[in-house]
Amino acid sequence: MDPGRPSPDGADLVLKYDDMGKIGHAAFLLHQHLSSAGKHAQRATEAAAKSLEGDGFGTGPALAKAGEGWQGQLEVLLDACAQISDHLDYSVKSSNQDDQFIGAQLRVSKISEYLDVPPAASGSDVPHVPKAEGPIM
Repeated sequence: MDPGRPSPDGADLVLKYDDMGKIGHAAFLLHQHLSSAGKHAQRATEAAAKSLEGDGFGTGPALAKAGEGWQGQLEVLLDACAQISDHLDYSVKSSNQDDQFIGAQLRVSKISEYLDVPPAASGSDVPHVPKAEGPIM
């Protein structure tokens, strides 16, 4: 679908569970990969910074600060990936539950039409259904 055009049925938001699942899974995989690959140079950077500083080079503290900055940005990125993955998982599950609830409400509404159930009394969400008269078989 062209993002500049409205959807055929007039909806302004089109949610495709498959797409959400793919994005969530990609965020999960990126999180896993970054968790290990993003830290592979941490020890070497810390050792080089300590050695440079010990030898009197001003680049040692600068390298240590750069390494700390990298680790901070890595944590932000890891948190973002986790939030994206978790949010999309929750959204799909929540949307499925909403769809099931709405479907159940529509079925109940249809049954109520066939049975001519009167509307709910004021202040109550539960419709008043009169008891059947006569023998019940």
